[in-house]
Amino acid sequence: MAKAAQQEAKDEKRAAWYLRKIPLLEGVPPAKLAELASVVELREIARRQVIYLPGDPGDRVYFINGGRVKCSKVTRDGKELTLAYRGAGQIFGELCIIDGAPRGEMAEAMKNAIITELPREAFHELLLSDAQLAFNFACVIGERRRQLETKLEHLVFRDVQAKLAALLMELGEEYGVECEDGIQIGLKITHQEMANLIGSTRETISLTLAQFKKRGLLDLNGRTVVLKDQDGLGAMT
Repeated sequence: MAKAAQQEAKDEKRAAWYLRKIPLLEGVPPAKLAELASVVELREIARRQVIYLPGDPGDRVYFINGGRVKCSKVTRDGKELTLAYRGAGQIFGELCIIDGAPRGEMAEAMKNAIITELPREAFHELLLSDAQLAFNFACVIGERRRQLETKLEHLVFRDVQAKLAALLMELGEEYGVECEDGIQIGLKITHQEMANLIGSTRETISLTLAQFKKRGLLDLNGRTVVLKDQDGLGAMT
């Protein structure tokens, strides 16, 4: 019994440490974080492991402590549209807080990840008790709504070249690292993943990337992309 209690205390201490690293929870008092640590669950998720599927219960929210998670819509015949990638420190599965409805999307680990699972009721009560946190959470929801509206606009009104150029610019802004030839996207992403992000096909993405390379807009080295002419890409969007 003593060993079990010690292990439980150790697990809660580890959970509290992870909670303190989450930007959204920065202003939450230490005592409240310690309280949350007693009800969260830490999970290690292997690459390509599905965290939840459409129709699964919306009974918890998730925070990423390490790794990367993909949220996507999937049709019955296997077609996929990537909604977003979430990285370390970010929340996902957050819409269940609104009404507790079943999941409408799939969440999958794109690389080995550590996630913190927090019961919906516990996070809901925390939001009701902390106005600043509730406002910060609303800002996250609003920004993601804006991003989805932009994605929808691109899907409907832009051709493949414009959509791919815009995606590369976004990836460069978020993951870009300066190098000798330009901006290297510090995120290894497959042609299929790019296609899923902009509603295209792998073959079309490969062809369009080859055209961009021929025009001197970028360089390709396996799954690594270097943006050589950001002005040229920006003009296409």
